[in-house]
Amino acid sequence: MSDARQLPLFPDQPASPDDLNRHSPFKHTLALFQTHLMQSGKTEHTVKAFTSDLHLLAEWGGENTPIGEFTTTTLSDFMRWLEHGRGIPCSRKSYARRVTTLKVYFKWLHEIGAIPYDPAVPILQRSGQAPLADVLDERETAMALSYADTLRIAEKPDARPALILRLLLATGIKKAEAARLSPKDVLRIAKGQAILLVKHGSPKDVYKERRIEIDGELLDVLNEYLGQYRIDETLFTCTPRNLEYILADIGVGAGLDKKPSFEMLRWMAALRDYQAGMEPDV
Repeated sequence: MSDARQLPLFPDQPASPDDLNRHSPFKHTLALFQTHLMQSGKTEHTVKAFTSDLHLLAEWGGENTPIGEFTTTTLSDFMRWLEHGRGIPCSRKSYARRVTTLKVYFKWLHEIGAIPYDPAVPILQRSGQAPLADVLDERETAMALSYADTLRIAEKPDARPALILRLLLATGIKKAEAARLSPKDVLRIAKGQAILLVKHGSPKDVYKERRIEIDGELLDVLNEYLGQYRIDETLFTCTPRNLEYILADIGVGAGLDKKPSFEMLRWMAALRDYQAGMEPDV
């Protein structure tokens, strides 16, 4: 059998990393880089995020730019453009990930011999403490709960907003975890007492699974909700995005200046646990 490499479908496009060199157009590296990420065990989410970041680099620097023309100076200019010239806010988290994308991408190009040096090595992550999370104070929390409870006794009663709000304040679960919940995940152990099972489908995430006690007040709202909605497999019949909209609507209805969200309520749950003396590793 011949060990000659298979020719690419399009002659000007590389068939493997061995075909890349400093003159290769940036756009011809992306598919091979994606393959490298997947073979390295990166998740689909990471591959998509890194690819999106590199598309921004193509938008700024040109997709036909030879990869050997990217320097530390041009990459620094690109990061400044993301922060100040693009016209779209670049959060601290997004900035950090995009620096990581550049470092992983150009390290790969250097390791396969496509470029003589790695221009991303000197690019630094931002130092310093992250800003404190924005949370509702006690008065704002009471306003949100009060408004959500008025919806339970409206002309057309709806317990879902109150359920979502109270559930997140009590448990701090993530959006994806809430979307996966099933009525079977609520184990009723006694009158007014239950355990919420937060489960994950992937074996590698089994350490994230946990059991959280929930009180009778939350159970009462849950019972109202189950009587109002036709539940099949998942507890919430709407999309995760709609759950975010419901939280935002609570903020508007309660007259809050802040916008409640899964992230905010997760921080609030952690803060409440800390103030109650719960050990950080529990």
